[in-house]
Amino acid sequence: MNQDLVDEIDEMRDLLTKSGFFSKDETIEILEDQFIEYDIDFSGYDIPANDFNNRNFSILEDAFKRLAEKSIICVHNCGYDFKEGVDDIYELYVHLLNNDYSCEGFCFYSFEDVEQAIEENILKLTFGDFERNEKKSLKIGKLVYQQFTDSNLEVEWDETVNSPIKIIDFIWDKKYDKNKEYEIEGAYDIFTGVLNEK
Repeated sequence: MNQDLVDEIDEMRDLLTKSGFFSKDETIEILEDQFIEYDIDFSGYDIPANDFNNRNFSILEDAFKRLAEKSIICVHNCGYDFKEGVDDIYELYVHLLNNDYSCEGFCFYSFEDVEQAIEENILKLTFGDFERNEKKSLKIGKLVYQQFTDSNLEVEWDETVNSPIKIIDFIWDKKYDKNKEYEIEGAYDIFTGVLNEK
């Protein structure tokens, strides 16, 4: 195995570990899929433990839950990139409607956004409404912006519907938790749980 490939594998492993969303077994599965053409045996591959403390991530989780209380569905690690994230959020919306739940809008970040947060300490949040109504989307954006401002995070946004809301100087510190669901399954559980508490 050449050094460039070794470095690429190590970089991907570190990113998956630092994201805090994947178990060691899941990390190995993703690596196997990502590098399938090289026929590498990852069974004995060293996957370091994630030793983060959730200090900042818990603020993010709490803000997402508070937005759910305002009928905005929020998804952690929603798809690999923006396009996949939008596809996933609409899939979740249909699932909610089919189960007689309604929501005003959405907010999410993708795995690519997690990567940027890890590398640059900036977390981009995509927001909108499901009818692609600009006025309604702007209202959702203002609610999301206000929620993160109220959470004492440094937030940047130009108040347009086509620009993401950015959390600045955000140190990504999510610790892996085998007992918690994220992505669209976790978002569905939190959103419906919040509505059922009302």
